[in-house]
Amino acid sequence: MSTEDTDEGDPRRAIELLWGVSERPRRGPKPKLTTLDVVRAAVSLADADDIEAVTIRRVAELLGVSAMSLYTYVPGRAELVDLMIDHVHGELRAPEPGLDWRAALTAVAEAQWHLFHRHPWLLQVTTSRSPLGPHSFAKYENELRAVEGIGLDDVEMDAVVGLITGLVRTTARSSVDNARLVRTTGLTDAQWWERAAPVLAGIPAAGAAHHPISSRVGTAAGEAHNAAENPGYTFRFGLARLLDGIEVLVSKRQQ
Repeated sequence: MSTEDTDEGDPRRAIELLWGVSERPRRGPKPKLTTLDVVRAAVSLADADDIEAVTIRRVAELLGVSAMSLYTYVPGRAELVDLMIDHVHGELRAPEPGLDWRAALTAVAEAQWHLFHRHPWLLQVTTSRSPLGPHSFAKYENELRAVEGIGLDDVEMDAVVGLITGLVRTTARSSVDNARLVRTTGLTDAQWWERAAPVLAGIPAAGAAHHPISSRVGTAAGEAHNAAENPGYTFRFGLARLLDGIEVLVSKRQQ
C-alpha cells in the first residue's frame, strides 16, 4: 500500500519486514534502533502532521540519526507506510466472543471508526492493496469471522466486509475533514451557518420559496446534528441500514 502520490516500493521486501523475516546477521556494532522504533516514530509524526510529513529525512531527525542510516531499517518511504498501516491495525481487537453476527459487525465497524479518528492519516493512503502483514491479516480474519456460518458464500462474505469497511472509511473521512475545517476556520458548523444565514436571507432566489425541500430538510438535519453533537450520526445510521439489508439476505437463505 502507498500514499496517493508514492510508488508502491518493493512488495517482497515489505512483506519480509512486516513478518520480521531476518536477514543474515551483520558484523559490527549492535544497531542503535529497531525497525519498530522507526515505525513508531513515523506513526507519531503522521498523527501530528499528516502522512505527507512522513519522509525518511524527518523520521531520521525525530530519532536523532542520519537519513542514510534509516535505510538500514527500511528500504524506502513506501515500505515504511506499509509498516505504519499494519502497526496501527494491531490496535484493532476481535469482537467479544458470543456476539451474534450483527453485533459482531457493529463492533468491527465501531473499532475501525475510532481507529480512523486516532490516526486520520489512514484516510490519506490508498486501500486497493492492503499491507500483507500480521495485523492486517488478523483484521480481515476478524471481519470475516463476524459473518462466518450465517448462510453467505465466500464471495458474499468478502462483499459484506467490503461494504461495512467502505462505509466506515467514507463517513470517517467526512467526520475528520469536518473536524479539520473547524480547527482551521475556528468556526463550528452552527457558527458558520449563523454567519451565512443573514446573507442568504437577503437573496430571494436562495430562500425557502425557491428550494422548499432542501430548506426544510437541511434545517431539520442541521438542528438534529447540532443538538446531538454527534459526528457519528451518518456513520451509525448508514451502518444500521446496511445491517438491515444483510439481515434480509441472511433471512432468505435460512428459509
